[in-house]
Amino acid sequence: MTDFPASPTVILTGAASPRGIGRASAHYLAERGWNIGIIDLDADAAKRVAEEIATEHGVQAAGAGADVSDEAQVRAAFDELEGQLPQLVALVNLAGISSPVPYLEVTADEWNRVLDINLSGVHYATRRAVESMVKNGVGRVVSMSSVSAQRGGGTYSKTPYSAAKAGIIGFSRSVARELGLAGITVNVVAPGPIDTDIMGGTLTEERKEKMAADGVLPRIGTPRDIAAAIAYLISEDAGYVTGQTLNVNGGLYMQ
Repeated sequence: MTDFPASPTVILTGAASPRGIGRASAHYLAERGWNIGIIDLDADAAKRVAEEIATEHGVQAAGAGADVSDEAQVRAAFDELEGQLPQLVALVNLAGISSPVPYLEVTADEWNRVLDINLSGVHYATRRAVESMVKNGVGRVVSMSSVSAQRGGGTYSKTPYSAAKAGIIGFSRSVARELGLAGITVNVVAPGPIDTDIMGGTLTEERKEKMAADGVLPRIGTPRDIAAAIAYLISEDAGYVTGQTLNVNGGLYMQ
């Protein structure tokens, strides 16, 4: 296995939303010296956020557009970013969509839409990223699951979302097993309710309190809570952690 390079790059998918976990994580990681690549459906927004990060934190950053459910677009975005940034060491799969549709109203289109973005998109990005990581002998992959996968829903999103997020856990364990000898770790973060707009819009204080009531801690999570978990799992110090699911949920689900 190879040591971390002096100037590592992390690529994050779905990291351009103003109040999302991805953007907060990109800033958090840049503060800690990571060069940042951003892939988002909105190419212009990805580039704007990259410019903002480079200016604010003094690291190298670049953005590219891709629909993560389209493998050709994903591969092209990685090619574009790797051409502009230092060695790719880490991938964080954050791109995803919610699905509050009751099961008896789930159409084939809704099922495929959610699985294509939330699960196939993780595969496409991971598959392309680990090609580079295997060549370099070191890599970190972190993907977002959800407490919804572990508890069988019970959150804003329902069955297709829970199925996709559960799939991420099995997918990540299998890839971890296959690629460990190549120096690559593959892990999952499973958030509880987080104060972002994916929960159906900006949360009121009343809704936050209601969501927190199911957990042990007296609040819901923030994007920074998840960013800190990601930072650990992609760090050099986490080299002996792989195939794991780190629950960041305020005690909503205890494993």
